[in-house]
Amino acid sequence: MEKNLFDMKDRVIVVTGGMGQLGRQFTRSLCEAGAKVAVFDIRIDEGTFERYFGEFIRSDRVMGVVADITSRPSLEERLQQVKEKWGIPYGLVNNAAIDAPPNAPAEENGPFENYPEQSFDQMMTVNVKGTVLCCQVIGGQMAAEGRGSIINICSIYGIVSPDQRIYEYRRKGEVPFYKPVAYSVSKSALLDLSRYLATYWAERNVRVNTLTFGGVFNNQDEEFLKGYNSHVPLGRMAREDDYNGAVQFLLSDASSYMTGSNLIIDGGWTAW
Repeated sequence: MEKNLFDMKDRVIVVTGGMGQLGRQFTRSLCEAGAKVAVFDIRIDEGTFERYFGEFIRSDRVMGVVADITSRPSLEERLQQVKEKWGIPYGLVNNAAIDAPPNAPAEENGPFENYPEQSFDQMMTVNVKGTVLCCQVIGGQMAAEGRGSIINICSIYGIVSPDQRIYEYRRKGEVPFYKPVAYSVSKSALLDLSRYLATYWAERNVRVNTLTFGGVFNNQDEEFLKGYNSHVPLGRMAREDDYNGAVQFLLSDASSYMTGSNLIIDGGWTAW
């Protein structure tokens, strides 16, 4: 009988930021594929967790773990919970990240020259340091076990500059608006982190890849959607479930010879 290369049965996967828009999708998709998923998030409300994942809670395929990815002691303690319940994880999806929302204070979305140092430090702490710590703590255990797959979630704004023209309509008033620098810098850092770890852990049979996404539809205003979609050959933002297949691919044996790579799924944004 031919082996199912996409078989995820009973593989233990940690998804950071698992309560977010994409994290919820990854978690459900992996559970449906047979994996056991530990959702790491800094806030987990029991009622919300039940609403999203109730069926998988009852089949023992998901567990909620309140964890601060910027704290190594927090990660070590929470990983121990996972090990006691299911064993050492096979996979890690470094999905947790922050970005400056469109309604952030004016200084957050103002000119580069005045971008707040505190905002830069916070973005780098969560998006870069948090990912590094997760790789050290969780990835380190996977390496000691001699197997596994890590996915670092990147953005098109980590490989190309944000097109500030999309935001021109926000600059018609007195307050200037620009997509800020810190998100791009933080996501770009993950590309070389993946390459570094891919070579560092190659002999331990731990694969490390970057998965780069385009923008995801989340009820953005019409002016933004018009500008964004005009830059996408497929003519739309991603649906929140458009990336599930790629996550399953990188965590399964179907990608067994793939490491140190960057898989770009952006509707064609970076093809132009």
